[in-house]
Amino acid sequence: MRYMKRIFFIMVVGLFSLPLWAQESLGMDSAQSLLNGLLQQRYTSRLTLSVADAQQFAVTQNRSLQNASLDVKKAHAQRWQTIAAMLPQVDASGQYINMCGYEMEFGGTGQKIVMPDYITGGASASIGLNGQAVVAVLLNNIAIEMQDITRAQSEADLIANVTESYAAVLVMEDIVVLMDSSLKNVQQLAEQTDRMAAVGAVEQTQADQVHVRVNQLRNSVMANRRNLQLAYNTLRVLLDVDSETELQLTTTLDEMLSPENTLGVMLQSWNINNNFNYQLLCKNVELAKKNVHLAAWAYGPTIGAQYTYTYRHNLSDGGFNMTPPNMIAVSLSMPIWSSGKRAAGVHEKRIALKEAENTLSETKDNLGIQFQQLRYNLANAYETYMTQRENIEVSSRVFQNVGNKYQWGATSALELTNASNDLITAQTSYVNAVLDVVNAQVKLEKFLNNK
Repeated sequence: MRYMKRIFFIMVVGLFSLPLWAQESLGMDSAQSLLNGLLQQRYTSRLTLSVADAQQFAVTQNRSLQNASLDVKKAHAQRWQTIAAMLPQVDASGQYINMCGYEMEFGGTGQKIVMPDYITGGASASIGLNGQAVVAVLLNNIAIEMQDITRAQSEADLIANVTESYAAVLVMEDIVVLMDSSLKNVQQLAEQTDRMAAVGAVEQTQADQVHVRVNQLRNSVMANRRNLQLAYNTLRVLLDVDSETELQLTTTLDEMLSPENTLGVMLQSWNINNNFNYQLLCKNVELAKKNVHLAAWAYGPTIGAQYTYTYRHNLSDGGFNMTPPNMIAVSLSMPIWSSGKRAAGVHEKRIALKEAENTLSETKDNLGIQFQQLRYNLANAYETYMTQRENIEVSSRVFQNVGNKYQWGATSALELTNASNDLITAQTSYVNAVLDVVNAQVKLEKFLNNK
């Protein structure tokens, strides 16, 4: 989720750092026309989504999550390969032999026997079993469970990213509307100031100051529109839809950030067994235990059995058959001496088990602290959001009031500029506050994993 925050921080910084080359080379009107042309998009399909719909759609369509599900199926296939290796293996074979008229001579007797052409067919069945193969199946079972936890964790990450991206689109839409309204107001003031300067009612310098403010606000509007398109494209990537799909979002920002939702998340009970990281570490301890058993079974015997049936048919008269049709073989092998190699292997796995247990104990202690911190972060972020939402409303009213006063000559262009700067500052703080509270809420929900 950090990459989402960095993207939208760049959006906000763009409000202040947009270069003025467009004003110099193309002129502001030309730059605005060029931007509008670039932002125009022809859509071939439309998706109308609430935030819950967007989450479900992403879970269903996202290819990365589909790959995570395929990894679980692949782990099942690997387990069956391990099991099948311990089950009977049956092979069949057939062969045609032509001796090309060769005659076998018995030494000293002068007698010769023509070696006939013949065909053979046979089948063999074998089975081999040792303790390591059995433990390997148990290891595969744990691997499947870990893959399933990882898939669920990837799904939770995707849902969190969709929620953040959805909120980012909504907040950027609000900002675009606000800045468009502010730009129109300042443009009207600039036109009025030009008329006043033309008749000598105000100095031309004051009119120029207002035009500078118009250009600055226009830059902010242009940056906001690009950032809104970027936010939509980020959401399209998470939903795994193409750029020609129009997205219509039905959930409002107030619904996403309602006090009821936030308080409901903070009051949820915490069960450590639901935490993905804790689940994975528990499985890692189980895996380490099984690895100790696997290493210990290097001392165990290997038992094997085989049955072979062979059929031979001569294609011409004569010849003889010395091949037995049935054969049974049983084998047993026992390791005797490895110069300490097997003992060192068992010792290594026991050390790894101790490390896994230490990591689990440390994480278990830290998760309780992390839970309290995440709740605090959400409460603090929501309080900041409420404050910044009020600030941007106040800044908008102040800017409107200063504009009205300026229209009637009751205030200066400098005060108008300061009010405009305060509005943009409030806008930046508001965007950050919205992203902070959404980020804090999805982090806590993912940590709890109570769904």
